[in-house]
Amino acid sequence: MKVVIFSGGGVTLISKYSPTVPKPLVPIGPRPVLWHMMRYFAHYGHTEFILCLGYAGDQIKKYFMEYGEWESNDFVLHGNGGGDHRIEMLGSDLDEWTITFVDTGMNSLMGERLRRVRCHLGDDPEFLVNYADCLTDCDLGKVVDFHHEQDATVTLLGVPPTQSFHVIDLDTDGWIQSVGPANNAGIYINGGYMVMKPDVFESIGPGEELTSEPFNRLAAQGRLAAYRHDGHWIGIDSFKERQEMEELYVAGESWWTPWRTYE
Repeated sequence: MKVVIFSGGGVTLISKYSPTVPKPLVPIGPRPVLWHMMRYFAHYGHTEFILCLGYAGDQIKKYFMEYGEWESNDFVLHGNGGGDHRIEMLGSDLDEWTITFVDTGMNSLMGERLRRVRCHLGDDPEFLVNYADCLTDCDLGKVVDFHHEQDATVTLLGVPPTQSFHVIDLDTDGWIQSVGPANNAGIYINGGYMVMKPDVFESIGPGEELTSEPFNRLAAQGRLAAYRHDGHWIGIDSFKERQEMEELYVAGESWWTPWRTYE
């Protein structure tokens, strides 16, 4: 399946990085968040990507046009004694990838961005859609199988909110009865991983946000489903979250990288 990734958001709010750096290019280990996500999809056999570009789209294009395979793959350096050398790569990330770069507007909302790449989806009966700043250890195959079982127009990944948020239980007079971490409250949020059928475009109007009007229309028609995932998931919105992922990666405990089987 083709994978549409919303890569056109604004500046990063993650301190330490320049305000001109788009969130998808904030690094974890030797590669940016966007690469980790694409490598996740490639692990499950999905290597045709459509990047919905907007803010700093030129930086994302430049990253892949100047891509260095040696940064995340083993290689042999051959010298000839004359100062020249030849690199023999022992692995490759991009050999089987196809990436379509589409300018979907500087300020377009996600529904409109999706509309603007519709022509690149061809006649595919289904496709994958994703935010560019969240990672998970969910088995993607199970999400796709669930989507087929439900015969939904859209199936999204439902995950508990992160523990940094707390839920309060209020009585009618405004007195708090209890306070607890949101991830134990039995509620789910949109985890940003979605499987869609082409008829989703029937529910998206020009200029609309994807998760407001279109999703509510689909829900009212019984065409919107969610696969519940209680495992690992994170939206990388702060330096603390980025640092946490960096430490896990360095320690060989990166739960979002099923391809790192040597750990």
